[in-house]
Amino acid sequence: MLPQSPCPNQLLNKTENEIEVWIKRLDLVHPEVSGNKFFKLKYNLEEAVKSGYDTILTFGGAYSNHIYATAKAAEASGLKSIGIIRGEELSELNPTLKSAKESGMRLEFISRSDYRRKAEPEFIKLLDEKFGEFFLIPEGGTNSLAILGTGEILTPEDFEFTHIACSIGTGGTFAGLSHSIKPHQKLMGISSLKGDFIHEEVKVLLNSTRKKYSSQYEILDDYHFGGYAKHTPELIAFINDFHEKYKVPLDIIYTGKTAFAILDHVKKGNFKAGSKILMIHTGGLQGNLGFTEKTGISLPL
Repeated sequence: MLPQSPCPNQLLNKTENEIEVWIKRLDLVHPEVSGNKFFKLKYNLEEAVKSGYDTILTFGGAYSNHIYATAKAAEASGLKSIGIIRGEELSELNPTLKSAKESGMRLEFISRSDYRRKAEPEFIKLLDEKFGEFFLIPEGGTNSLAILGTGEILTPEDFEFTHIACSIGTGGTFAGLSHSIKPHQKLMGISSLKGDFIHEEVKVLLNSTRKKYSSQYEILDDYHFGGYAKHTPELIAFINDFHEKYKVPLDIIYTGKTAFAILDHVKKGNFKAGSKILMIHTGGLQGNLGFTEKTGISLPL
């Protein structure tokens, strides 16, 4: 349903001991539904249409890439959309929510206590009574259809790499990749969340899919820079330097931390000579506008 543009692999770095670091430019897959969100939403939208729904409902925070992408994807697919937003209504919409509203998304702000009920059947029933029938996509977009989509991120040319690296939020992209990598490849996930709980959450998610996945994976949980949506001057400087050197923009929540982690591991000698690492650029660059508006700190787009 959504047109897909090529996602080239771009060489970033090659060391003296033949370690190569590449980045897969999923940020270029679609002008508005970029990165992993394109693949997460792909089969959800198809299923909604096939099942006769004309409205998508989903959840997210005020700066959510998922909210933004869902609004754009629904509009492009001729569907209506509803975004259940965590927190009080803003007197003035930020760039993320403004763009979502301009794309036709109905924004419904709810309290944080109600938001925590987002997976409860009783709460979903209340939403159904209020809005009528809708096709439900969970927060972050991760469900079995999303994992089916993210399992298509890798193409035959990507199987020459020894390592595949991606950010971890809700884990849907990581799970999809774990189903599609080859036996000789290792999957690396860089968590944007503070805490080691992510290891068990990913394990539960992988087992819940009831599909064979690679056990050759590693999760790095010490590159969160303070936690989800947190940052430090070091991370800001890295993102700006990365853009100046490679002409590739990164976002502050996911891809900036992933690129920092991989290049830091290369610098520390944690990869064997001859390794070829492919980082997945998961998009999310629209969030840089909101970050700049909120903090006054400019980031590349």
